[in-house]
Amino acid sequence: MRWHRAPQLVHDIIDWGDDEIAVKNNIACMRSIEDGDAGKAFDEADIVAQGTFTTPKIHHMQLEPKTAVCRPEPDGGLTVWATTQSIHNVRILLGQIFDIPLSKIDVRRTPIGGTFGSSIQMNPPIPICAALALKAQRPVKLSLTREEDMNNHTKYASHIRLKLAASRDGTLTGADMELTTDIGAHNIQAYSYLGVCIGWLVSLYKMPNVRYQGTAVYTNKAPSCAMRGFGSPQVTFAVESLMGELAEKLGIDPIELRLKNYIGKGETFWGQGPTVRTVVESDGVPELLERGAEMIGWRDRPAPDSQSGRHRRGIGMARGFHTSSAGAPQPGDVIDYSGAMVKINEDGSVDVASAVVDHGGGTFDAIAALVAEALCVPVDQVNVAPGGTRSTIYDVATHASRGVYAGGGAALKAALKVRQELLETAARFMAIEPEMLSIQPDCETGEALITAEGRPDVRMTIAEVARRCWSESSKTIAAVESYRPLTGPPAYVAVFVEVEVDTWTGAIRTVRAVSGSDSGTVINLDLASGQLEGGLLQGAGFALYEDAQWDRHGRLYSTGSMTDAKIPGIVESPFTGEMETFFADTYEPNGPFGAKGIGEAATNPVAAAYASAVHNALGVRFYSLPITPEKVLAALNANRDSAEREPS
Repeated sequence: MRWHRAPQLVHDIIDWGDDEIAVKNNIACMRSIEDGDAGKAFDEADIVAQGTFTTPKIHHMQLEPKTAVCRPEPDGGLTVWATTQSIHNVRILLGQIFDIPLSKIDVRRTPIGGTFGSSIQMNPPIPICAALALKAQRPVKLSLTREEDMNNHTKYASHIRLKLAASRDGTLTGADMELTTDIGAHNIQAYSYLGVCIGWLVSLYKMPNVRYQGTAVYTNKAPSCAMRGFGSPQVTFAVESLMGELAEKLGIDPIELRLKNYIGKGETFWGQGPTVRTVVESDGVPELLERGAEMIGWRDRPAPDSQSGRHRRGIGMARGFHTSSAGAPQPGDVIDYSGAMVKINEDGSVDVASAVVDHGGGTFDAIAALVAEALCVPVDQVNVAPGGTRSTIYDVATHASRGVYAGGGAALKAALKVRQELLETAARFMAIEPEMLSIQPDCETGEALITAEGRPDVRMTIAEVARRCWSESSKTIAAVESYRPLTGPPAYVAVFVEVEVDTWTGAIRTVRAVSGSDSGTVINLDLASGQLEGGLLQGAGFALYEDAQWDRHGRLYSTGSMTDAKIPGIVESPFTGEMETFFADTYEPNGPFGAKGIGEAATNPVAAAYASAVHNALGVRFYSLPITPEKVLAALNANRDSAEREPS
């Protein structure tokens, strides 16, 4: 990332409906928040840690470039297949742009090859493709090349000045953060980004006095948008780096300092910003830190700068979290609710209609498992049906680690209503009160069995109930429910890494890594472990390798080539045997069967853990990402020159 004084305004004015908004100094928006008295906290602090941190503007590098297929319909409507994380929001926007009733637009949910947040907003190919299809009255397909895709969206680059105040015993007393972010040429969600960044800061640790200034700046680069963590990897890198520095100054173990100050069960956290404050009701942080430390050999790590020779090893750690949805007692900056329909088919199998989009992380598998658990049917009898906006009810988007927590929560709510209707219907067929009935799995037949307490002779399978409803021309047992989360519980993660630094070349190699997650009830262990492993690799790219750069004319130096736009490859990735994952034993009372999110939390603290490990190996702190070989060698040379200048 390069911060230069802009030679001219990117925009003079911005159109906002019928209004024009003047742009001054390329500033898109600003956000200021004060809580308590930060000035007094720093005046009275026994110790202050501070630093200026920069993070790069990088491409999401998802498997699937942005694509849309639009088919005009005889009634003047549209059918759309597109790369998107929200089929209903795309429909709403297309309806507004082309003045088409939403009842005539069907955006079909399609499997997509990852997005990492780059398709929360409606992608540019979609309205262009729709316009071409409506004009030509023929189906149109429009796909971006990989080079075009790299010029379409990026992670928010950030420049963070952070100060932490503490008392002599390690209690944090205040924080002051100034954050400037490069949003590129267009404003996608900058105001929300500035809001969540202060949420990430004050939700990591108890900070009674906070001052924050966030500024979003236009540049002549590709637009910035959410990328796995939506500002949390950037802020967590700064906060966790200073927590390590503070622990060193105080002579306190970094884990002890974190346990002393973190926001845990029974305490209020801001989550995704000041408008979504909720109370933490599940907390696996102590288990994550203690167990992770034992697995990596934390107590046996070397002292910083205690090694000599070409290859030096270091162990580092960091912790973080992400909210499971943007839910709160009162709605915040963003819309957050989901919906689902669950119905019993005539053979006793189950269909689920949901607008949730699965990016490849296993959300559909989790939804099927939740519904199967509620109805006591085998999971292979539950089908998350293909659908679109005409056959599903509104779901805001698969983002904010809400797919299982909120999307699954909606499906579970509908399934429990279906369960109740099954019991009431079976009770009428059996001539018994529904309160006397229960549903349980029949292990021998693999069917869900409705039985009566104390009456072993009175029983029906779900299939028998459904068939009788059909044969008697009675009804289909089904339920449609909307679900708005009233809290967005933190899914905590702790990451421990051991690295080896080659002091001749500056190269950093991952020797071992341990990732632990508090995701509440883990619905699918293999898929959840895969989220932790993928989050580690993506976080390693952010920490060590990736750094998209533009020239002064807004052109990518890489020209969008995957060869030059470096991300970690097989050579840079640790073997699976060198990565360990584990899960804290917790239960989230607000989640479906106790589940929380995991996807974004898995990557949020990774960069900070790598910076911590490199410091442990070399005794040098890095405040700018990525930590490239060039930066390592420059730092080692600077240390060597400084040592030579010191009087003996």
